[in-house]
Amino acid sequence: ATQSLYGLDDDRTHNYGRKCLLARRLVERGVRFIQVYSGGGHNDDNWDAHGDLVFNHTRHAGRTDKPIAGLLKDLKQRGLLDETLVVWGGEFGRLPIAQLAGDKNVLKAGRDHNQNAMVTWLAGAGIKRGHIHGTTDEIGLKAGDQKVTVHDWHATVLDQLGMHHQELFYRRNGLKERLTSVFPARVIEEICA
Repeated sequence: ATQSLYGLDDDRTHNYGRKCLLARRLVERGVRFIQVYSGGGHNDDNWDAHGDLVFNHTRHAGRTDKPIAGLLKDLKQRGLLDETLVVWGGEFGRLPIAQLAGDKNVLKAGRDHNQNAMVTWLAGAGIKRGHIHGTTDEIGLKAGDQKVTVHDWHATVLDQLGMHHQELFYRRNGLKERLTSVFPARVIEEICA
C-alpha cells in the first residue's frame, strides 16, 4: 500500500516516487535537509519548457503529482509533517507569451523564463494549510499584490527552520554575508500558522 501511495506501481511515477519514499525514510532517521529533484535531463526532459510547454509540463506534472501527494500524506499519517517543512519550487517562472518553435506551430509553443512572477508552495512545519499568498497581474507577467522578494522567501524558510535570517551569516573578505544579503527582508507572517 505504501509503494502504491508513492506511485511505485506505475512506470510514469516510479522513479520520482522512489525518491519521495527515500526522502520520507531519511526524515524518519533524522536527516535535517533532503532535496528531491525532478527533471535534470537534457533538452526538454526537464521543466525548462522553451518548446511544447503543454506536453512538457503535462509529462513532468504526471511524473511528480502522485509521489509528492503520497509523501505529504505519508508524513502526516506518521506524525512527521508537523515537524517537516516541505518546499516545492523552481528557480524561475514562465512568461505568459509564446516562444514559438522553428516551425512556428503555436500548438508546440513554449515559454521563456520569467523572473518577475513565479510559484512556490510550502507545506508542513509552521505553514498555514490552504493559504494562498500573493497574486500576479491579469496575464501572469509580473507579481501583483503581496509581493514576496527572494530575500523574504529565504527569511521565511529560515524562520520555519528555527533560524533568524539576520543572525545567520558567514565571514567572507571581512564581511558578514547573510543569505538575505543587505536587503530588507521580512518573514512572511501571513503564511505562518
